[in-house]
Amino acid sequence: MTEGRPIAIIGAGSWGTALSIALGGAGKAVRLWARRPALAEAINREGRNPDYLSQFPLPESVSATAEMADLLPGARLVVLAVPSQGVRPICEQLARHLTRDHGVVSAAKGLERDTGRRMSEVISACLDGSVSIGVLSGPNLAPEVAAGNATVSVAASEDRAFAGEVQAALSTPRFRVYTNPDVLGVELGGVLKNIIAIGAGVSDGLGFGDNTKAALMTRGLAEMIRLGVALGARAETFGGLSGMGDLIATCAGRKSRNHFVGCELAAGRRLDDILGDIAPQIAEGVETTPAALGLARSAGVEMPIAAAVHEVLFEGMAPMEAVRSLMTRAWRDELDA
Repeated sequence: MTEGRPIAIIGAGSWGTALSIALGGAGKAVRLWARRPALAEAINREGRNPDYLSQFPLPESVSATAEMADLLPGARLVVLAVPSQGVRPICEQLARHLTRDHGVVSAAKGLERDTGRRMSEVISACLDGSVSIGVLSGPNLAPEVAAGNATVSVAASEDRAFAGEVQAALSTPRFRVYTNPDVLGVELGGVLKNIIAIGAGVSDGLGFGDNTKAALMTRGLAEMIRLGVALGARAETFGGLSGMGDLIATCAGRKSRNHFVGCELAAGRRLDDILGDIAPQIAEGVETTPAALGLARSAGVEMPIAAAVHEVLFEGMAPMEAVRSLMTRAWRDELDA
């Protein structure tokens, strides 16, 4: 059981820091792992993360370390709050320190670039099925979580008892966690909405209004459901927090890095320059788009919005030309799957 035990969070970026603030603010003991020893030392010395969300103080129950060996003793839950492309190397380090008493929760929203695997699949492969595995997803913009805004998330695991443990350990009066056994659907919702959010940023950057964004989000959600169901997920999961909920939050703009990328592309900027502006943070949708389209091809699923985003990101298509290509596609029935 997790009650009273420290929670280990791997990744001292925005999301790991925000979770630490939320959980620590509710009196939960949190150990935060930072890749760089200098950052861990600064966090402990200053009582805040100087590199990410530095405006928010860290509660006293949060401590930082750069040593895996110091992170895990006594902990039950290990939350991976790192970019998706960093999950495999982190898990390879983690495997040397985990015991069967630990459970691992992925809070990353992406697909592995070379394999197209979801994060739970990467974790399972690295850890050889030796620990319980879950995922955390939902409309969870890090600055709002750190600010203490009322936020809701969903914990998914094929092991319902473990999902309940995650729910109990991570829930606070300001961070409410639901459970869902549909790991595939919950993960895909968090992954695919980032692609649609880039498209929403393009729409806003081009000066279109609410009609356009509503259409983009609705048809984007249809693509998400189409691929998810083809791969074995439940359609209703995409109408929940990790699907529609996360899609709304990420497409709204302002705090979404994926939305920012789309806005800047619409302004005619080069992708490399845009990504340089947000570094060391990343926009997961950029790496996810090719991998998601690979899954769609293998499943025989059409994803025209995702394909248009890919053409703008990587193939030099002008944003207005992408809009024209989507608006002049062959007519079809709205409910045609």
